[in-house]
Amino acid sequence: MTRSTSAKKLTYDELLAQNARLQSENAYLKQELDQFKRLIFGPKRERFVPADSNQLDMDIDAETLAAPERPIEKITYSRRRKVEKSKPSRNALPAHLPRDTVVIEPQENTEGLQKIGELVTEELDYTPATLRVTRYVRPKYAKPEGDGVLIGVLPNRPIEKGKAGPGLLAHITISKFVDHLPLYRQSKMFERQGVSLSRSTLGDWVTAVCDILRPLFERQRDKVLSAGYLMADETPIRVLDYHTKGKSHLGYHWVYYDPLGKRVLFDYRVGRGREGPKACLEKFTGLLQTDGWQAYDTFENRKDITLLSCWAHARRHFTQALENDRERAQYALSKIQKLYQFERQAREDHLSHDARKALRQEQAKPILIELETWLRQNHLTTLPQSKIGKAISYALKRWDKLQRYVEYGQVEIDNNLVENAIRPVALGRKNYLFAGSHEGARRAAMLYSLLSTAKLHGIEPFAWLRDVLDRIADHPHKKLQDLLPENWIPKTH
Repeated sequence: MTRSTSAKKLTYDELLAQNARLQSENAYLKQELDQFKRLIFGPKRERFVPADSNQLDMDIDAETLAAPERPIEKITYSRRRKVEKSKPSRNALPAHLPRDTVVIEPQENTEGLQKIGELVTEELDYTPATLRVTRYVRPKYAKPEGDGVLIGVLPNRPIEKGKAGPGLLAHITISKFVDHLPLYRQSKMFERQGVSLSRSTLGDWVTAVCDILRPLFERQRDKVLSAGYLMADETPIRVLDYHTKGKSHLGYHWVYYDPLGKRVLFDYRVGRGREGPKACLEKFTGLLQTDGWQAYDTFENRKDITLLSCWAHARRHFTQALENDRERAQYALSKIQKLYQFERQAREDHLSHDARKALRQEQAKPILIELETWLRQNHLTTLPQSKIGKAISYALKRWDKLQRYVEYGQVEIDNNLVENAIRPVALGRKNYLFAGSHEGARRAAMLYSLLSTAKLHGIEPFAWLRDVLDRIADHPHKKLQDLLPENWIPKTH
């Protein structure tokens, strides 16, 4: 008895085609698996180190061969004696720290002895932060003949009729948006000091801080968008969705960085579509450098905006293709590495914008011409879905915007600086996970903008925020820009 089958018999050519297709799918899946392994277990770095042809590979299974004998010759030379390094010593404690001096006299009687010196030992100690209460006492005086009452004028405070002073408000805000401590943790910390401050109260105070800083944020927004050169990037943020219990919405912080003015602008939008940057950059004119996300393509139709792409993103695709096609990937990475060497040279030599442009025109432009020719030749001989094929396609699709940086001296080769500005958001996500509402995400964008700018200008954020909260109510509105981080001068008491 034979078993019948309905399976169609394949011809020899069909079997060959099926085999080729399965091999292609197998190669693609192996690439994807290698990529996931690298993301999970591998080092997260992209610096390309070219293979050294002079360095021999280690082969554990190879038979050890005796080295041939070489003639012996006597060589003499002179050298400087190596200077013995001194023993490592501890760094001195900062001089600005307050010091309590404890004098320890010998237990023996020192009467009549001459002091010939002293040995000083310093110990770094810590006193936990303490809460203080400022009492404003205003005596009341009755005027003669019942003509009214005299009383001192209460100074302007950050929150009218509120019990939080500028120092406490600054501490809560900095703890969350710089040190990434969620409000519920801060509430527990205050509780250990014997003060009950609920999470909702702390949230209301942060909201009040944002309301106070809103005019200052609007000034900074105008300054960033009036710059002639911006970098742009975006990062996700989870936002609670009150329409569906237990669900959250994926919103986005669009980040714009002014490298020349060292200013940052976070702009929250509910999505990642082109509507966000289109609305925010409606009045912007100049150079815009991005990672190539398709939402920015809308600006190609605007004559007053010139788009540039990021070489770090192009390099990343070739780094991922090393295990797929090492020879081609190494060639592309070696050319990109030369482009970065010229940038490092310009930075180390402190070249002006004009000098950096001249260096790029002379050194980088020929490399770009070679690389473009190679990309177009190899684009026709690689599988589109392979890692190397995707890397080549990515670079060619954005080639005009990638090589455009050599025409300017003030722009950077990549937009890594704006990615650095995004890091506080990434750190915050790991701690407080989500924003409570869309309005809360907008307030976070405001604070990130001002505090990140302060950091870029080397300003201690708590000192800046406390001083601004203390002064802004009495500060002239026309001189509000004086309180921006880049213009801030601490108030002298």
